Amino acid sequence: MLLQVEVIYALPDKQERVPLRLPAGSTLQQALEASGLLEKYPAIDLEKNKFGIFAKLSRLDTVLRDRDRVEIYRPLIADPREVRKQRAAEGKVMKKGAGEEGEAA
Repeated sequence: MLLQVEVIYALPDKQERVPLRLPAGSTLQQALEASGLLEKYPAIDLEKNKFGIFAKLSRLDTVLRDRDRVEIYRPLIADPREVRKQRAAEGKVMKKGAGEEGEAA
């Protein structure tokens, strides 16, 4: 029996989608290798990148099921916690209800 799966890699300017047919019992890592994306994008590192199936983090040895979508996650360029802290700090500087002067409320 063959599984239908797809491997997705989202870049800032485009999305790569590779549909595959793999033997039953194939793992997430085997799908990544069969997709050709590891060779096409050397920045994808099996040791550093995170991977998932339908937005759920998964290990490389996860056995795939029919119609799974394997996702390759890029490293974050900013720590979400730090961004929230910066936004909160900027918000404290602004006055409550800050709007343009003379603006009707």
